[in-house]
Amino acid sequence: MTLSKILVFAITSARTLWRALRLTEHLLTGVIVGWYASLANPQPVVWLPRAVRWWHARLLRALGVQVWVSGRLEPNCLLVANHISWLDIPVLGAQGEIHFLSKSEVRRWPLIGWFAELAGTRFIERGAYQAGSVIRQLGVDLDQGHTVMIFPEGTTADGREVRPFHPRLFAIAQVSATPIQPVAIRYRTSDDPGPDLRVPYIGDDSLLANLWRVMRHPDLIAQVVFLDPIKPSAGETRRALAQRARASIVAALRALAQEAGTTLPAHPGHLLRQSETKAA
Repeated sequence: MTLSKILVFAITSARTLWRALRLTEHLLTGVIVGWYASLANPQPVVWLPRAVRWWHARLLRALGVQVWVSGRLEPNCLLVANHISWLDIPVLGAQGEIHFLSKSEVRRWPLIGWFAELAGTRFIERGAYQAGSVIRQLGVDLDQGHTVMIFPEGTTADGREVRPFHPRLFAIAQVSATPIQPVAIRYRTSDDPGPDLRVPYIGDDSLLANLWRVMRHPDLIAQVVFLDPIKPSAGETRRALAQRARASIVAALRALAQEAGTTLPAHPGHLLRQSETKAA
């Protein structure tokens, strides 16, 4: 092994160990905050949404993930995004006080499932015909002034394509007359604008293996584009709404892919620091 390879190995190992220690401390902090918040149940904990946003932003710092944000998160919208990884949740959750819809398997994940439920996440069982009750629950959340996030692909993709959007949950926007804000997500490095294929959580990948790759990643950047909200038109079908939202996200991702020859920001990290300051 050459000296340069030894140095690279040593640097990578030291960085991974440091991130693992920070992650462990961060999870323990989450347990303490969650335990304290659970003591107040069934009374509402007014500071909890802000604490959740802070926790997401701090998790990104622990993992060494930079976030570049374009556009503006609009309040009280139904957010719809393409889905690549579990990392999408903290990346978006650090940008605002957002209620997520997740698959029921997440509820059974050790510690993470408890955190998600405490943070107000709604869960849906695949193939259990729960869409009607979930639509009603999320409609109540929107009526109470919350921002709600769904991933209408229903699964994760590798970031090079956007799967068709399932239209059923778009009934949430129709029932509550809520604007839909599409959100485009992609992962890259500072010197390669193409999709980073180490991040996607797909196929037979395990959570621990995926987390390990993220912790070892030398230069991970999450790009988030908040697009212009769209409003359901009179008589517009759920399928047409889903197609409009997906087309907006596909166009945004295509525009990002065409930036290969552009100059990157001199200090992209300021975007993450800005969002963390708002969440603090």
